[in-house]
This record gives sequence, C-alpha cells and structure tokens, in this order.
Amino acid sequence: MKILVTGGGGFLGQALCRGLVARGHDVVSFNRGHYPALDALGVTQVQGDLADRAAVIAAAQGCEAIFHNAAKAGAWGSYDSYHQANVVGTENVLAACREHRIGKLVYTSTPSVTHRATHPVEGGTADTVPYGEGFKAAYATTKTIAEKAVLAANDARLATVALRPRLIWGVGDNQLLPRLVQRANAGRLRFVGDGNNRIDTTYIDNAAQAHFDAFDHLAPGAACAGRAYFISNGEPKTLRETLNGLLDAVGAPQVDKTLPFGAAYAIGAVCEALWHVLPLKGEPPMTRFLAEQLSTTHWYDMAPATRDFGYVPKVSFHEGLTRLKAACTQAPIITK
Repeated sequence: MKILVTGGGGFLGQALCRGLVARGHDVVSFNRGHYPALDALGVTQVQGDLADRAAVIAAAQGCEAIFHNAAKAGAWGSYDSYHQANVVGTENVLAACREHRIGKLVYTSTPSVTHRATHPVEGGTADTVPYGEGFKAAYATTKTIAEKAVLAANDARLATVALRPRLIWGVGDNQLLPRLVQRANAGRLRFVGDGNNRIDTTYIDNAAQAHFDAFDHLAPGAACAGRAYFISNGEPKTLRETLNGLLDAVGAPQVDKTLPFGAAYAIGAVCEALWHVLPLKGEPPMTRFLAEQLSTTHWYDMAPATRDFGYVPKVSFHEGLTRLKAACTQAPIITK
C-alpha cells in the first residue's frame, strides 16, 4: 500500500516510516526539510508546508492511507503559527483524503486536548475525560480543534482514528531528552511541587506500535473508527522517578530541587508577559500551562485501545531505559 506520513522526519515520524517500510509499504513523507535518514529507508520525500493545501493534496496523490503526524508543538509561539500548522494543516489533510478517495486516516493527537488547569486524571479514558477548556497554550487549543475535525470526518468512505500518546521518549529523541539534559547540566531543572505526582509516558516503539495496531484495525464501521484513544506504556510512575530515570540513562545529573506550584505559576505568567513585550529568543523557561502540566497527576487506562485495536505495550519503562542507556554509551545525547 502507498502511504503518506506527514512529518516523517521527526522523532515519531521516523519511527512510523521505519515500521511501515519494514511492513512492505511504499512510504511518502511530507516534511518541511529533507532528511538523509529517510533517504536511507527508501522513503520518498516531498518538501512543503502543511498550510499549503495544493502541496498537501499533491503529496497524497496515489496514496491509500495517511498517517497525519506533523504538528507545531512546544509551549510558545504565535497563535496563528499554531493555527496554520495544526488546524489549517489538518483541514488540508482531510481535503487530500476527499480529493483522492483515501480510506484511512490515523491522526496523532495529544492528551493536552483534555488539559484542565490542575485537575488530576487517574486511569482516564477518552469516554471519561472530556475536552479541556480555557487553554493557556495555543498548542492545546489548536490540537483540540484539529482532533475534533478528524473525528467528525469519519464516515462510510473515510475511516479516521485519533491517538493521544503521552510524553514520547526513547532512542533517537532529538527534542525532549536534549532539553532535559541541557537544563540538568546547567542546574536549572526543578520539580513543580514535590515531584510525586504520577504520570504516564510512552516509549517510542510503543507509540509507533499503537499507530500500526490502529491502522490494521481501521475501517468504516470498525470499533476504533471515529474515536480517540490515550496511548502510553500503561505504567504510571511519579514524575520524580520518571525524570531521574531518564537522566540517569543518559548520564545527566539527577534532580532533587523543588519549586512550589504557586511560585512556578507566577514565574510562568511573568515569563509570558516578558516574551510578549520584549524581543526575547526561544521559549520561556516556564509558562502557566507548563506549571500546571508538571505539577498534576495524569495517567490513563489502556483498556479501550487494547479492546478496540489490540494495543499492548511491548517495551516496558525499565527496558526502554536499558535501551536508552546502551544507545547513549555509543552516541551521547547532543544538546542544542
């Protein structure tokens, strides 16, 4: 089958491309840049902007399915930049599906679409945890709009499913781990609160596997069609255990210092104001949304994903750390 992967050059995107090629599919990746790693896999690369409808439709020519993984993530940036990438980009992917009569769309969403200030989630499912309200981050706002559009597009001709992987990490991570290492080495990492709030994470192989499992079961009228699912390792651990486990695996200093939630939230508000007013580069070190995320318990029930498309995490948190440590022995994490 010929399959389009948007954002195939990213961390999860490359894992999707590798897995699809290994399964015998002809893969096309739609990226903003060009990636030698995709060339090595034999993936056809098309460069373009998700907000360019004609470019997205052209890239999907001849495809029978789409894995829409590309998005603008992060904690900072103009609302319009997030809207163009996440909302307009998703509308364009849906337009490509209609134009070419593509029958399957697997969409990579995020648990952030259900974020509600400091409201904890323990064992939540998409049926029990509603969409969030009053988001303080353009990422969560625009991903919510996009996910709703994808699920609403599910019909007898196009089967859609939305997956919400929680904090993807592992070998090859060029986003989360380098930032953690950089801040840990500089002594700038703190737990917001006591660090004992429990969270879910997802090892990269499990995140990709969930996408493949959903894809294999997806069809008009299937149990997973038109539905959203949280995805994780299914092993909730404290933020303290999670973060220090990752830092230990990559040879970075452990974190023990804490910052009260109220102080972190106030710092986030000040940072947001300064970054709005002054020509400061990069992302703020703290935002109100980030303070809420870091201090709150969030873990999810994998039963719906197991029931509807057979997802069972294959790589445990401990095994993931072992793989990560072995990989970093060969090639240390490079910080930006």
